[in-house]
Amino acid sequence: MADGLSRRDWLATAALAGIAPPHGAQAAAAGARARLSLNENPFGPSPLVRQAILDQLQVLPRYVGDEARALERQIAAREGVSPDQIILGEILDALGLQLALRGPVGGEFLYSEPGYTALVDAVAPGGGVAVGIPLNAKLENDLPAFAARIGPRTRALYLVNPHNPSGTVSDTTSFKLFLRDASRRATVIVDEAYLEFEPDFAERTAVSLVRDGLDVIVFRTFAKIYGLAGLAIGYAVGPAGLAAELKRKGLGEPHGLNRLALAAASASLRDPAYLDAVRAKVIAERALWHNLLDALKRPRSDSRGNFVLFDTGQPHDAFAAAMAAEGIDIARAFPPLGTWARISIGLPDENARARAAVRKILG
Repeated sequence: MADGLSRRDWLATAALAGIAPPHGAQAAAAGARARLSLNENPFGPSPLVRQAILDQLQVLPRYVGDEARALERQIAAREGVSPDQIILGEILDALGLQLALRGPVGGEFLYSEPGYTALVDAVAPGGGVAVGIPLNAKLENDLPAFAARIGPRTRALYLVNPHNPSGTVSDTTSFKLFLRDASRRATVIVDEAYLEFEPDFAERTAVSLVRDGLDVIVFRTFAKIYGLAGLAIGYAVGPAGLAAELKRKGLGEPHGLNRLALAAASASLRDPAYLDAVRAKVIAERALWHNLLDALKRPRSDSRGNFVLFDTGQPHDAFAAAMAAEGIDIARAFPPLGTWARISIGLPDENARARAAVRKILG
């Protein structure tokens, strides 16, 4: 707790700020039910975040201005690019719409199916058409299939790496070779929401290709490993010319950003040791999940995110209902993977309960 702040005051402030209370309070507030459905990070944000938010409460009446530019500079230094290449915000839907509006009606946006669709869902009002590319047999982004599908109508490719819902990550060398080739023919958006759960994310990130001047946009979010899902803050790194164009159209506009979110994001970036600790906890819990699934002989993906995906051998609705009866909420279905289930990694006690439920239902 901050000095002079009672437990009740802390919980009220945490609710206002949209950050997780201390772990014990979080578990008490959640009751017996475990929400393992939305890939949230229940370990919460860095302790630096809590103090940064408290420091901002006194200036809430003021509009955001220089704080946004300061965060752009901080992120740019971390990514090794110019600040004018950073666009702040959870911008995937706005990015999809603006890219669709850039060209003739009917431009195609390729994405992996099943997958996270925030960007491609937004292209229709701009005249864009979403085209799903099935995952390969390992539930990975099918890079050869993407390459074969690129044509004169292709406006952009959207790839989530590690993928959601499978959690699979593409081989770094193959992925970057693919991006180099594909970006000569269309804009490529790489969503790295989960990449920092990989210890070698700095080598895997596609930001290196943005630095090389390719037509690649990399999106990151503070909602996952940084534990800021309640504050809706992320950023994109893109070519300077395209970033300037998107900013002129309102993306990343400071007055549209949340002062508390900006402060929280900045504080998060100042605490890499906490990030390392969260990553280690998630990797350890994920290994326990994979060990169980292997022991039960259930087909699974090689997830590298903060969730697991596996074949239950029964309709998703039936399995989800059985888990709900055990007090565990899991993710929605991901057609055409009709018998597969995605379960987020929660706190250790939640994970233990969820694994016990899976063993009871499938064992």
